[in-house]
Amino acid sequence: MLVLRTLFFEDLSLGMTERLSKTIASSDVVGFAEVTGDRNPIHLSEHFAAKTPFGTRIAHGLYTASLISAVLGTRLPGPGAVYISQTLNFRAPVKIGDVVEVTVSVVELVAEKFRARLACTCKVGDEIVLDGEALVKVPSSSAMRPMPRL
Repeated sequence: MLVLRTLFFEDLSLGMTERLSKTIASSDVVGFAEVTGDRNPIHLSEHFAAKTPFGTRIAHGLYTASLISAVLGTRLPGPGAVYISQTLNFRAPVKIGDVVEVTVSVVELVAEKFRARLACTCKVGDEIVLDGEALVKVPSSSAMRPMPRL
């Protein structure tokens, strides 16, 4: 689990990168199905999944994408960041037992709106399984400073 780190907009710079590694467990996929209501048997039934082109159960695509949210909300930029948008390109399936490596990097800073655009990639080994971009509003340190006494 990632340790919380709060960065303000003024702390960010182009190229800043944060990573997360997560082994996908069956319990993760079952829990995600329970929370979301997405009980597609390709995620939950080995018997069903064996008959698909994947040959085995796969994780929900949005579960893999949620690992990006874990990085944004805990490390880069961290607590206080607010999602504005996220693009997602699902490139390959993620199977139970796969180790997903998430990388998030700052690619643009919009100072007048305190927004950051971040490139997001999820890999299993050398294969990109998901990529896209996130746009987040980042708290400003100037808004967090106490008002001076008069």
